[in-house]
Amino acid sequence: MALVSPNAPLADPLAVLAEPLRLLAQRGETRRFRKGHRLIDEGERGDTIFIILAGRVRVFASSERADREITYGTYGVGEYFGEISLDGGPRSASVEAIEACTCAIVTRQTLLQHIAERPEFALDLLAKVIRRARAATLSAKQLALNDVYGRLVLLLNALALPQPDGTRLISERLTHREMANRLGCSREMVSRLMKDLESGGYLEQTRESLTLRQALPTRW
Repeated sequence: MALVSPNAPLADPLAVLAEPLRLLAQRGETRRFRKGHRLIDEGERGDTIFIILAGRVRVFASSERADREITYGTYGVGEYFGEISLDGGPRSASVEAIEACTCAIVTRQTLLQHIAERPEFALDLLAKVIRRARAATLSAKQLALNDVYGRLVLLLNALALPQPDGTRLISERLTHREMANRLGCSREMVSRLMKDLESGGYLEQTRESLTLRQALPTRW
């Protein structure tokens, strides 16, 4: 597992966590990873969970030839991942750092000991698994029932935050390739749709952000 050589020790990297998760993270080993580092490989066996103390990661799966990817989501500070494989099965997705990040890594044995001492944490873990299972079900439903444009509208609406002037802002500037990975389509398709929406006055793109000027049409 390739690590970043620390430039300076963090004063208290666990201070960003809510108490229930902080108590678990205190039992783990804190490590730092470079941007682009692969923390988890799909299909490998693992018995650890990662608690994010700084930075962000992307969770994704790829085809056997690795020429197509689909992004399940991105996680940031205060979230954790890797819990699905605690049953001893293979990892269901890959995870890479999209920013330099710091994680507390907790083994299955340590987690079980923590739950034995604080059984209420098992409910938090169960709720997390349920939420992610629901998200996966919704994603599969969208892929099956919506066309690419419909999925694009759902993605943009989910990311956009209302602004005082009546517009909606997406500060997370995704590339067309990243959007295609989330939507399960080609980059060219996303580029064409985004260009059409921009020409129609529905959105405005800059290098830093994306602004929705008016409600997106339900169909295109």
